[in-house]
Amino acid sequence: MSAASPHREQDSSAEEVLGEKPVRYIIQNLERTYGVPENKRASNPLDMLVKIILSQATSDTNSHRTFAALKKRFPTWDDALRARASTIAATIREGGLANQKAAVIKDLLKQIKREHGTLDVSSLHNLDVEEARKYLSQFRGIGPKTIACTLLFACRKEIFPLDTHIFRVLRRVGLIPQKCSDRRAHEIMDRIVPHGKFYSFHVNLIRHGRSLCRPREPLCERCPIVEYCDYGQTMI
Repeated sequence: MSAASPHREQDSSAEEVLGEKPVRYIIQNLERTYGVPENKRASNPLDMLVKIILSQATSDTNSHRTFAALKKRFPTWDDALRARASTIAATIREGGLANQKAAVIKDLLKQIKREHGTLDVSSLHNLDVEEARKYLSQFRGIGPKTIACTLLFACRKEIFPLDTHIFRVLRRVGLIPQKCSDRRAHEIMDRIVPHGKFYSFHVNLIRHGRSLCRPREPLCERCPIVEYCDYGQTMI
């Protein structure tokens, strides 16, 4: 980021500095490059919660495999609830952090069952974003990213998840401060992403972070949003 960047001087309110219009242009340029992804249909929120838990600190391939293995071993979530955490851990071992993830899944199922009497959180579809966020925040081990992914992917709600790739791109561009908590970053992005563009922007930022805006040797000369990027302007 350049020394004269206004975003560095006003890190605590990056959304006010950039405003809405540049964000729309960034989204537009990313869509021209990577296409317009669509979140076609809603799905089971509990399935998605577990999928996101399993996706942590592993590849997409491994997380898909471990979720498939979990569903094969436990056809229903009640089956998983009756199992020992060690059995769940053994089933998802390939995805890494198996003991930690198994404990989170087991606690999640216990809490839902205790609160609702059934392992069904489909009522999330009927809540607004803040109500749904508040509800999911009560569960141990469920953080802002897991909540946002579940509500965006499963419930098609207007909420913005951030992963490692997205954090990197947004910091380089200047949309979020260099030093920013996970929760604060989610709050900023929820405020500045235009209506109807949460899913597209999320997916395309991941694509961009993997293909061009890489951790090392980013390809700034090929970047479709370099004109809006603090970091990119210092590299070209």
